[in-house]
Amino acid sequence: MAKWLIGCAVLALAVVLVVGLLVGGVYNRLVGLNEGVDSAWAQVENVYQRRADLIPNLVETVKGAAEFERETLQSVIEARAKVGQVSFDQAPTPEQMQQFQATQDGLSSALSRLLVVVERYPELKATQAYRDLQVQLEGTENRIAVERQRYNEVAREYNTTRNRIPAVLVAGLLGFPEKAYFESKPGAEEPPKVDF
Repeated sequence: MAKWLIGCAVLALAVVLVVGLLVGGVYNRLVGLNEGVDSAWAQVENVYQRRADLIPNLVETVKGAAEFERETLQSVIEARAKVGQVSFDQAPTPEQMQQFQATQDGLSSALSRLLVVVERYPELKATQAYRDLQVQLEGTENRIAVERQRYNEVAREYNTTRNRIPAVLVAGLLGFPEKAYFESKPGAEEPPKVDF
């Protein structure tokens, strides 16, 4: 009987050890992937911050070069201020991601309106300062697209790993939520209508 109890205890200890190692391995994998997502998120915020930092220079260049439409400039300034109020220490939740995208979309829209209005001022477009800022802004928009794609890739890897068994059990118990993705704007799947 004593050998049987010792055998059961050894078996139970072995099971606990195997489960502990499995949970530890899954936990460590999730921690590593979570850090990757947070790092990618920090880079996304970095390139968005670069765009936000270019905007005051663009606004000042536009104001200095032309009697410019105040309403357009004011909308850009207000949109930039709203962007500055939305920041997260780690990758955002789906609700936070929607808030972040809404403020960034507002800034993108205001910048687009500004660039359209600038078309009416050829003397402004001819200034070197404006051209330099426009090139930097275009480059930053490309960087934003690249970093958003990279973020979505690491978030997908994290979510895929998180949602597989046994990680889904460990993630639920130890507080590893799913990560949100960047999504296209509503209606982006429709081709633009061109009317000459």
